[in-house]
Amino acid sequence: MKTFFIVWLGRFVSLMGSRLTGFALSIWVYQNSESVTLFSLTALSTTLPAVLISPVTGLLVDRWDRRWIMIISQIAASLRTLAIFFLLINQHLTVWQICLLNVVASTFTSLQLPAFLATSSLLVPKQHLARVTGMTQLGVSANQIIAPMIAGALLVTIQMQGVLLVDFATFIVGICTLLAVKFPRVAATKTEKLKQGSFWREMVYGWQYIKARPGLLGLLLFFTFRNFLLGLVSVLAVPLVLSITSSDVLGIMLAISGVGMLISSLIVAKRGIPKHHYINTMFGFNALGTIAMITVGLRSSIPLVMLSGFLLFFCVPFINIPNQIIFQRKIPAHIQGRVFALRRAFAMMAMPLGYVVSGPLADRIFEPLMLPNGFLAGSIGTLIGVGPGRGIGLMFIVTGCLTLLVTLAAYQYPRLRRLEIELPDAISDDK
Repeated sequence: MKTFFIVWLGRFVSLMGSRLTGFALSIWVYQNSESVTLFSLTALSTTLPAVLISPVTGLLVDRWDRRWIMIISQIAASLRTLAIFFLLINQHLTVWQICLLNVVASTFTSLQLPAFLATSSLLVPKQHLARVTGMTQLGVSANQIIAPMIAGALLVTIQMQGVLLVDFATFIVGICTLLAVKFPRVAATKTEKLKQGSFWREMVYGWQYIKARPGLLGLLLFFTFRNFLLGLVSVLAVPLVLSITSSDVLGIMLAISGVGMLISSLIVAKRGIPKHHYINTMFGFNALGTIAMITVGLRSSIPLVMLSGFLLFFCVPFINIPNQIIFQRKIPAHIQGRVFALRRAFAMMAMPLGYVVSGPLADRIFEPLMLPNGFLAGSIGTLIGVGPGRGIGLMFIVTGCLTLLVTLAAYQYPRLRRLEIELPDAISDDK
């Protein structure tokens, strides 16, 4: 546990720095470009490399030294931060340079989480794995709360340059903690069995396994459509809030949303979710979350957006955790890797597609429609208001309604609704 805690602490500090820079860069890009399309491209440049490399990350982590994977990932991310710093102080920084640097850094950092998770089971005894998972989730939730508030204050005091230097210092902490510890070696006999090209055969088998089980296939497709719709609006949250308030208030609002996710994570961790209620819990909170998504766009009101953001993030653990548990219980342990790789590829592919579509939709269609002289100003505009940001608000309403319809339609599919009962568990309760 001592070694794990050292690694966890270093990773927590470096992730804090990354979130500080991510928040500051989002403000800089939107304020300097005033384009939702360019803003969404920066988000795409961070997620797309992870999508493309996600199917092979498991094999790479199994074949390579996991500690050095994490060290190299940290170095790549720190060099990206340093490059942005020098471009900024020399007044040469552009959105396209940020996107290019994001692509390079994200390609390396997408290996870090799988390496960290795979190493956790080697660092701690089996009876402490639940504690380790809890600490990992706690770190993510804490960063979600703390980083936006700190970043908002730092942008006012030390500005963008200072935030980048703070981020670089956190990477140094993360690298030093990794250099100070040793990881157990993975038995060579396990990696030697991975032959060239075996990954593609495993992916085909993973698809065949899910396809033969209509309930699992329905669950996979439901989350794919849901993630696409979520991608349409998630990248628009920052432009929407900045259209009605300042960057420091944006940081507070994001932190409040993080508090919602932290509270629900603690509830799930303490009380759990009863068996045979995973599907109902997941669909129920997904419906509640979509209602919160709709209310985000109803008014240019800071309190309303804060409350909606809190409720939306509160629902996230109640949606994602049951989904994860169902796949863990229904998939045999010896094929979970290949099935989960396919599942992750589907999930991660959908959101970037939403990012690509959302920017042009907001800039060229929805925002012009909701200007004072826009086509919908005299109709919908009388209900939700007109002006900058109201087109994005309308996108939240429309996307939320579509998500709610997809949720209701998916729940009508009997094989998905009765998945927990009809498909036997592959992992027994005492495992």
